[in-house]
Amino acid sequence: MSRTFLAELQDFLFPPHCHLCLKFIPDADPLHICRECMESFVPVTSPYCSICGIPFAGVGENHCCSGCMTKRPAFDIARAPFVYEGGVKELLHSFKYTPKPHLRKPLALLITNGLEKCSGEVTPDMIVPVPLHRKKIRQRGFNQAILLGEMISKDWKIRLERNVLQRIRWTEPQVNLSGDDRRKNVIGAFAIAPGISLTGNSILLIDDVFTTGSTLNECAKTLKNAGAEKVYAVTVARTV
Repeated sequence: MSRTFLAELQDFLFPPHCHLCLKFIPDADPLHICRECMESFVPVTSPYCSICGIPFAGVGENHCCSGCMTKRPAFDIARAPFVYEGGVKELLHSFKYTPKPHLRKPLALLITNGLEKCSGEVTPDMIVPVPLHRKKIRQRGFNQAILLGEMISKDWKIRLERNVLQRIRWTEPQVNLSGDDRRKNVIGAFAIAPGISLTGNSILLIDDVFTTGSTLNECAKTLKNAGAEKVYAVTVARTV
């Protein structure tokens, strides 16, 4: 029995529908997002900041933004394939808050398909998801960064370390806070698991959205304090 036949049988028994508008998609690819919905996705394109990845208006070469130039973040590079708006925002919102954990597959594919070059340019030793506090895990039922990390680990053949980084205190949801309050909110919120040494390791830090970068920056700072040599942050989307 061929893989093609199995795929056709699966489509017959479970017709592929768009994850966003639920429209039937003939000849669907693994992403399962229709062409019309994909048109609402805004890709991050050059020129963008060579460190935090924020896109600039106009044309030209990638260069460091004023924010990273004034105060360089703890992470070495942050990248996201899409801007946090349109269909990708709706998909991420459904993933976390509906919740729909099965959406980890298309969201992880958005990363691996959109950042193929990034995976070739850097050689991380491990994937580390941004941790949630145990109270948040009980509320939501899962850590979205771990679910994304599991998929990306399989695709990019990089081992996933779920428990290296821990959230040691409760923090207010970042979505409710201003930029400076976000930074203060996560100070001292993370720690490395006892007995773990990251000396000389390069880390691929995974989360769903880059907003101000405060959470990723604090995580990267914690990882580097434990000896990590490089920290590369990757998210599905980022605000601009």
